Amino acid sequence: MLRTALRNVFAHKARLLMTMLAVLLGVAFVSGTLVFTSTISDAFHKSSEKGYAHVDVSIRQDGGDAPEGRDSLSTLDQRVLDKASDLPGAKSATGVVSGFAALSDKDGKLVGDGFSTQGANYYGGRDGKGSDARYPMKDGAAPRAPGQIALDAKTAERTGYQVGDTVRMSVNGPVRTEKVTGIFTTDDGNVAAGGTLVLFDNTTAQKLFAKPGEYTEISMRADQGVSQTELKKQAAGILPSGTEAVTGKKLADEESKQIEQGMSGMKTSLLAFAGIALFVGIFIIANTFTMLVAQRTKELALLRAVGASRRQVTRSVLIEALVVGTVAGLAGMAAGVGIGAGLRSLVGRMGTMPDGPLVVEPSTVVVSLVVGVVVTVLAAWLPARRAAKIPPVAAMGSVHAPSTTRSLIVRNTIGALLSAAGAALVLAATEMDDGKAPMGGGAALLLIGVFVLTPLLSRPLIAAAAPVLRLFQVSGKLARQNAVRNPRRTAATASALMVGLTLITGLTVIAGGVQQAIEKMASGSLKADYTVSMANYTPLSPEVEKKLARSDEVTATSPLRNARSEIDGSTEYLTGVNGSTIAQLTSIDFTAGGWSGVSSGKQAVVDEDTAKQRGWKPGSRFEVTYQDGEKGRFSVAGVYHGNQMIKGIMVDNKAVTPHLTKVADMQVLAKTKGGATDEVKETLEKQLGNNPAVLVQDKKDISDGIAQMINILLNMLYGLLAMAVIVAVLGVINTLAMSVFERGQEIGMLRAIGLDRRGIKRMVRLESLVISLFGGVLGIGLGVFFGWAAGELISGSLETYSLVLPWGRMGIFLALAALVGVLASLWPARRAARLNMLEAIKTE
Repeated sequence: MLRTALRNVFAHKARLLMTMLAVLLGVAFVSGTLVFTSTISDAFHKSSEKGYAHVDVSIRQDGGDAPEGRDSLSTLDQRVLDKASDLPGAKSATGVVSGFAALSDKDGKLVGDGFSTQGANYYGGRDGKGSDARYPMKDGAAPRAPGQIALDAKTAERTGYQVGDTVRMSVNGPVRTEKVTGIFTTDDGNVAAGGTLVLFDNTTAQKLFAKPGEYTEISMRADQGVSQTELKKQAAGILPSGTEAVTGKKLADEESKQIEQGMSGMKTSLLAFAGIALFVGIFIIANTFTMLVAQRTKELALLRAVGASRRQVTRSVLIEALVVGTVAGLAGMAAGVGIGAGLRSLVGRMGTMPDGPLVVEPSTVVVSLVVGVVVTVLAAWLPARRAAKIPPVAAMGSVHAPSTTRSLIVRNTIGALLSAAGAALVLAATEMDDGKAPMGGGAALLLIGVFVLTPLLSRPLIAAAAPVLRLFQVSGKLARQNAVRNPRRTAATASALMVGLTLITGLTVIAGGVQQAIEKMASGSLKADYTVSMANYTPLSPEVEKKLARSDEVTATSPLRNARSEIDGSTEYLTGVNGSTIAQLTSIDFTAGGWSGVSSGKQAVVDEDTAKQRGWKPGSRFEVTYQDGEKGRFSVAGVYHGNQMIKGIMVDNKAVTPHLTKVADMQVLAKTKGGATDEVKETLEKQLGNNPAVLVQDKKDISDGIAQMINILLNMLYGLLAMAVIVAVLGVINTLAMSVFERGQEIGMLRAIGLDRRGIKRMVRLESLVISLFGGVLGIGLGVFFGWAAGELISGSLETYSLVLPWGRMGIFLALAALVGVLASLWPARRAARLNMLEAIKTE
């Protein structure tokens, strides 16, 4: 039986090629994802180790709550730095201060992605040269005075800046003009990932990112023979309150862990789509083995007649699947290594990851082989069982008996129960507070149920296409009859395409609803014509609001400031506003009270959730403790309906600003005379120095920005889901090719009685088109249902969400399904048309 199984594998190489290709693609996606994530993780880990090679111990803030009366966790000043330098085990100690610094390129655009553009100090040490080992100068000299900066070599290469050039940049809003005095090299992981690093002289950096004379971190290098652990113990004796000493190894491990956590979402997403491709591939594999078994009915029955047991027949089919899965797994693994290498090369050219070797973990090889073998064997198990049930007497007939009415009734009953249970669970989940898990389970049940019911659904849905198919006369009629002749095969073929289009349609429906919800929220919450913020949404200098207020175009402004406080022992953030103008800039739906009295600095407005949680209503009084330990008292002037854009406790800035050590705005709202126009926006940007680090946005810009992010995400998802569609195309080709082989005699007879080659081609193409459209209609219908259900969950936290049906895109998806059918039929149709009618007729 083993020899028989192996002989069958080699005897049907062409038939199994598509099956192997389907498995190969799924395995390649899995292994490519694992190789890529392992490679990028290893590269960042080694980069982190290099970046902290100069640090044996670091003194930093420990992240705990600030002691009462202070808004900073610690004070790392020159006194602490000198003590660190004098430790017996310390070779050197360096004061570090860093923060956001946006750099413009020569075209005035922001360099980097905004979030990874950093500024830091060049600490020269006591002798003025202590930082040379940390930031060795490749060209020029280190910054020594205000107005001077040094750039990392990668940024200088990308932007074309050289020593002596003048650059425009910003730290918290106002534009700064600096002269490049030096270009340095660094192993900083942020720079390796495509970010920028700008160095200032020590005094300037302290003013920009901390306080004069203070540092955010002190890093030490151990003397020869002193371990990191020993130096850490020595540093423990000089630690100010609220700080901690950590080893360089721990810092590198923490950064690597953060990178891995940041990559986990991407890795999970890629593996999820690889799973989808494999899930779709299961339909193809099961379909292929079912057809192979049907074609070998006489052969298998003869084996039973000469003494083979059911177990031996089952085993022979599973051995075929094992061979196919092993070969496809190995090939998929090799292809996955290529995919991983390609992704690494692509990301490397984009400058968003450090250099490093391609990493293929042993676990990746094992997982790839296991996935390929297990998926193939599982998909072939049901056909193997069917093969074993073939009675020896079937050897006397040409084909095995078709499915009985009882088996179809059992299948339809199971499918109906699964579909009903899945739909009920999805509907119930829409009413739950946290219904994600139940909805996911219900969606899986419904999808499986519809797949089981697909043979039953195929007849009425394909029959609906009969009026159109009649236009193609005999070819159209034959195509419809062929499509419903074997409903199980049609179902398995269409289901592969159905799964991909279900996901694509569902994601599109959700994205359209979210985008519209954001637009409604922006237009419904704001009266302001413009919002002004930093490009990376870090704090904005108060000078920006002052410049806007002085503009002739601006009629009202309000800065939004965050202030941490304590209310009844719990942390609560207050939002400071301009109480006299905020009513002109926001459109808040008050359920009780209003803005009246807020400008006095003694009253506040709160959102419904906060008011309900704390039992407040208009007139209620509460006490707050500010960051500096001072206390304040407010009364509630109004309760409003909050949303994602505007919520929380809002008070006048005059109440919170005196208690902030460093005054900064999160955002500035502005209303202008002529409303939001391109000319006014250009004027405001010019008055702010055409600063690329500052975003001036109207309501349309806000919604367009969100729409752009959603579209980028959707395009990425479409690209990943294309793998499932490609696998589905292979399934259609495979089914048609084997169907043509099965119907060789029939096609020969059709040719003999007058149907020409063009008619044969048309018949096969129309059959493929009908099957593909059947899968497309099911997929789009299920996608709309799942999109609606997911939207019901989203609407609980996003009140402006409503169902948006993207008719245009759904039309494109249906056209895509039709295109899949046409393309998939090209080779099988050509093969059918080229059959020799005489040889086909005499073939048994």
